[in-house]
Amino acid sequence: MSNTELIIEERAANIGNFMVGRLLPFRQKRMVGPFIFIDHMGPAHMTAEQNMDVGMHPHIGLSTLTFLFEGSVFHRDSLGTAVEIKPGAVNWMTAGKGVVHTERTPDYLRNQSKTLHGLQIWVALPKDQEECEPSFTHVRAEQLPSWVEDGVEFKLIAGEAFGKQSAVPVYSPLYFIEIKSTTTKTVAIGEYLYGESALYILEGAIKLEGNQYGPKQILVAKNSTLCAFELQANTTVYIFGGDPFPEERFIEWNFVASDRALIKKAKEDWVNNKFPMVPNETMRVPIPQPKGLKNK
Repeated sequence: MSNTELIIEERAANIGNFMVGRLLPFRQKRMVGPFIFIDHMGPAHMTAEQNMDVGMHPHIGLSTLTFLFEGSVFHRDSLGTAVEIKPGAVNWMTAGKGVVHTERTPDYLRNQSKTLHGLQIWVALPKDQEECEPSFTHVRAEQLPSWVEDGVEFKLIAGEAFGKQSAVPVYSPLYFIEIKSTTTKTVAIGEYLYGESALYILEGAIKLEGNQYGPKQILVAKNSTLCAFELQANTTVYIFGGDPFPEERFIEWNFVASDRALIKKAKEDWVNNKFPMVPNETMRVPIPQPKGLKNK
């Protein structure tokens, strides 16, 4: 019997200068554990005249996880944070009751050609933490647990697995793991996983249950404890998941909540300028209507 519950193909979406591959939410699978939204950003090859400039936009009820493969993004938020994220590091911003941030190309890169490539991930907060105080944590690449086993490289980007724990301060049981190999290897890690689990192929291919799958696909497991597959040479995959929440989560624009009333209030607060602003920023992103609603 197959352990693959669902195969999700990456869907292209356009956000300004960037093409992103929307991975979650998906009509048949809204969440995997607490993971509620995943975008594959790029690779975007930009000229000296092209830059990333995402103005002030708000979030509630979630933590954002930014993980870059290539390029650089400068993050500023309403907490006063101002930090550059580079490949291999993690930006983890917990919105809680409300936070506002911007994402821009750093000044020193704005007048030269560059490439931006990475993952933008939203992790829903448990119900008792949905309206917590916002916070921000930057974790350097060398702080993430990394190890090699039988020629396969592992990195625990967030959460807890394999008896290890990432420095990223998560709020519920979850894991986000990078696995890569330059040669063909069999990987069997089900005993280390829990809750719901999915596998995203960034590059290369895997063989699973007699089938081969390539880049831009997510495989959602029926049973995470049976996770075993063959990595083809020069392949990078990401395993993510964890314990699901007992309550449904609603997602609309940049807002996530277990109660639609919280989203309604957040939309009204953004329109009425009641969110905290980012210091020295003036550009605000308006709420898209109605086409941009992510749960439609």
